Amino acid sequence: MLNYKIECIKMGKRREPVMKIRIGNELLTEHIRVRIRVDFRGESKSGRFFFGGKSKELMAETMREQQVALLRNVPLQGIIIEDVDLSLDVYTVAEENGRRHHEVAYAPIILTLRIENIDDLLPLLIKPEFRKIEFLSPENVSLHRLDMERLLFRLSQSFQQELRLLEQKYSR
Repeated sequence: MLNYKIECIKMGKRREPVMKIRIGNELLTEHIRVRIRVDFRGESKSGRFFFGGKSKELMAETMREQQVALLRNVPLQGIIIEDVDLSLDVYTVAEENGRRHHEVAYAPIILTLRIENIDDLLPLLIKPEFRKIEFLSPENVSLHRLDMERLLFRLSQSFQQELRLLEQKYSR
């Protein structure tokens, strides 16, 4: 196994960290590669009268297709989508809200991403659809104290923004 060291080096006017990997005396630039799983929720929708309703599985599939189209067509800052895996089957889970029990379908996707900075992932990680993350490369990451502070600050900002959006959504 190759032994390599990762360094964050400040470069340019924007002072963005660039991932550098040192293998022996050789210095390589590499992006971070991750695989994340997001599960999109679908609840059954009753139609008018006795026909026209959509099943929870169909709603989950529709939501997944819409979100994949968004991900493919709308660029995310610092994120390059390498692969979108739609091969996982839709599954259902029994949920309860107080006394009411109902089934909800989830349509999972697995995204393989190449990111410039760890904090570029935050908008995806704070979403309720997020389920799992796996770092594909590099094996080891060391962060400078200032980089860790910036990461935690951005995490706090993203979380507060998501809370404000949820408050606006449910206060209507």
